[in-house]
Amino acid sequence: MEIESSEEEEERIEKNGENEKRSHCRPFREIFNQVILVPLIETLPQVPVYSKRIKYYLGEEINLDEEEEQELHIKARKRRHPPKMKDPGSLTLPCMIEDVDVGETMLDSRSSINMMPLSYLNKIGGLTLKPLNVMVMVADGTSSRPIGVMEDVVVRIEHLEFLVDFIVMEMNTSGRIPLILGRPFIKTSK
Repeated sequence: MEIESSEEEEERIEKNGENEKRSHCRPFREIFNQVILVPLIETLPQVPVYSKRIKYYLGEEINLDEEEEQELHIKARKRRHPPKMKDPGSLTLPCMIEDVDVGETMLDSRSSINMMPLSYLNKIGGLTLKPLNVMVMVADGTSSRPIGVMEDVVVRIEHLEFLVDFIVMEMNTSGRIPLILGRPFIKTSK
């Protein structure tokens, strides 16, 4: 097979009258002629060395040597995993109700109500309590009757304010986070 030189090709194009159509390609051909200086005879012996890898990366089915296959498995086993972290516990936020700092408040996505102990209602003061005739199933499986409900209580978490309805219950608050903000709060805070 004989390769045409660029001059012979230009003469052939001029004879066919396509010179005007291909005049925009001439600068690219000149650049390619300057860039591609490696003779084909020098590149042919290197093709078998890289052909397996090229086929592998292109996704073609090939049989790798056993050593190469073992090397790939070893690299896969040595991959580092992220460190295992301890359970952070429940999600708590610092909270203020009606300008009174009540400390930490627990966000509980399993709770269908926002709950406050009666002792905190007395501590905050100035809030109106409406009677409520429902039974509440607590996490330990027992049922209890709440004292009432407080509607539209302003809850401040950092610089954000939310209106929250709390169900007030008589409960022991020693050593626990007393306020529970459930799904209604999470839904309104979006």
